[in-house]
Amino acid sequence: MFSKFINNNRSVSKQLDELDPKRIPNHIAIIMDGNGRWAQKRHLPRIAGHKAALTTVKKVTVAASDLGVKVLTLYTFSTENWKRPKKEVDFLMTLPINFFDTFVPDLIKNNIQVRTIGELTALPQETRKAVARACEQTAKNDGMILNFAINYGGRAELVAAAQTLAASAVKGELEPTQITEKDFAHALTTAKFGAYADPDLLIRTSGEERISNFLLWQIAYSEFVFTDVLWPDYTPQTLWENIYEYQNRNRRFGGLKKE
Repeated sequence: MFSKFINNNRSVSKQLDELDPKRIPNHIAIIMDGNGRWAQKRHLPRIAGHKAALTTVKKVTVAASDLGVKVLTLYTFSTENWKRPKKEVDFLMTLPINFFDTFVPDLIKNNIQVRTIGELTALPQETRKAVARACEQTAKNDGMILNFAINYGGRAELVAAAQTLAASAVKGELEPTQITEKDFAHALTTAKFGAYADPDLLIRTSGEERISNFLLWQIAYSEFVFTDVLWPDYTPQTLWENIYEYQNRNRRFGGLKKE
């Protein structure tokens, strides 16, 4: 897979000898930020930035798959995004419909499967159908998981997990004092990704340095990379640079660096 990335990105191939193909993060999560500012800089409406962002999603998805990433989680729409102007929210809800219709063939070609986390029942019916259709059409693929966090909020996920465990306790299926971190992790929406449930690398674009209610439990030991690049300007080379920065850090998980 790594060689495929090199072939598809020849402009950065001379630098790729510095990237260790054996230490590519298994799970990368990205907070895609800066669409509105990208449009504003060009004196365009905000929706133009969201349209441009979809092209970036396609390029970065294929690049991540070619590098050997196992799970790519994209923060697509947060529970807080409903506070935005209705016109913008309505437009965002239409994006998955055309996006998946044009992108699914490429996903199938690259053996990428679509999954989601978040409360999809709150989405408009046609949006839900488009997302469900993409998941169904790529279900037989066994390559990288492209995981969209749609109408997702980290706090809401934690509350839901707590409610699940509480319900089991009420039924007598488990003892509250014996609930472990493993039990709690299994109650989260990312549990379906098994060993890759927690991101190794969290990237946020546009220069903002906030978590914004994203994967609050799962990123406990993730490496964070904040880049000034606006999401519509993000490229496979930017991804390479962010992974290179990740590989040059010492992940100790609370322990000490081995001598």
